[in-house]
Amino acid sequence: MGLFLLWFFFGIGIIIQAVYLLVIFGRTAWFKSSSKSSKNQNPEEGVTVLVAAHNEFQNLKILIPKLFEQDYPKFDVMIVNDRSTDRTKRLLEEMMGIYPKLRSVTIKYTPKHVTSKKFALTLGIKVAKNDVILLTDADCMPTSNQWIRKMTAPVREDKKIFSLGFSNYEIKPSLLNRWIQFETILTALYYFSFALWKSPFMGVGRNLCYRKSFFMGVKGFKGIWHLEGGDDDLFVNQYATGQNTAVVLDPEANTTSIPKETWKEYLVQKKRHLHAGKYYRGENKRKIGLFPLSHGLFWVGGVGLLFYFGIGTQWEQFAAVLGIILLRSFLVLQIFNSASKNIQGSAPPMNILFNDFMYLGYFWILGSVSYQAKDIQWK
Repeated sequence: MGLFLLWFFFGIGIIIQAVYLLVIFGRTAWFKSSSKSSKNQNPEEGVTVLVAAHNEFQNLKILIPKLFEQDYPKFDVMIVNDRSTDRTKRLLEEMMGIYPKLRSVTIKYTPKHVTSKKFALTLGIKVAKNDVILLTDADCMPTSNQWIRKMTAPVREDKKIFSLGFSNYEIKPSLLNRWIQFETILTALYYFSFALWKSPFMGVGRNLCYRKSFFMGVKGFKGIWHLEGGDDDLFVNQYATGQNTAVVLDPEANTTSIPKETWKEYLVQKKRHLHAGKYYRGENKRKIGLFPLSHGLFWVGGVGLLFYFGIGTQWEQFAAVLGIILLRSFLVLQIFNSASKNIQGSAPPMNILFNDFMYLGYFWILGSVSYQAKDIQWK
């Protein structure tokens, strides 16, 4: 009976892992962009770049000049100063004297029935001059001066409602940073691949575009006002469809964020991100959960069979199981390598296989803690 269960776990794991790696994640890994021009229908439709900022003086001092280097003819920048107690307000006043297209609105308090970032974004969107809204965070930098043009193209030209982009993290020489790089690429594999499969379920607010008119038409964050986080993934989860959503797989359309430098800071951040998944639709929870579930079954069954056949000196069966494990490892390396080059134009971080194995504990332990957490907050 024990041997049967090991083979059963291993077999189920193999099948589901193969579907995810080849059929689903392969859509991103081997994606080929069309040669369609991005300057055909409404190349000069106005865009508002929106940033909600709380005590982000140091980051805004760098970000604002960078935004005005963008090669796009008609855009403005809206900074929502959310209850900042640092020098943010003074900086914005000085910057608005330098950059005429910079605008700001200041929030002095947040109503009790709403969460702070959603309130800040809603206010910013309401007063935005343009219908096309491009969202990012204060600690994010566009990777090229084509960011606005390329990220907004599906919304401006193809009549899409949502345009999903990628935001990576600065590379630093640490074990934590290598894990962050791995987990960021894996997350992108999830939401890009399902969107390419006409089944989108999330996006990241560090690089996300949609129309103001749509946001106002659905009454913004109605139904999720009270939830901390989810201003990006839960909003996309509610309204994105295979017809109204596009992905932008182009290194020039990315942003780069400042990574957390301690495990404590990182875990607090990820707990907030994973907590939002609690409120996804059931089908979307399955999209996320089946991969780590099959991942666990694969390793439990595979390692168990290796021990069983090794102890019993059944070397042919041992070699067959080991061969399947090595084949999956090779496939994981290929998927991550190809996907990373497509998404960010460079090779993936080191320790892919080690991090792939560690993902087992990360998802189930941190995911369970985040699911039950009640102390989630933005800033």
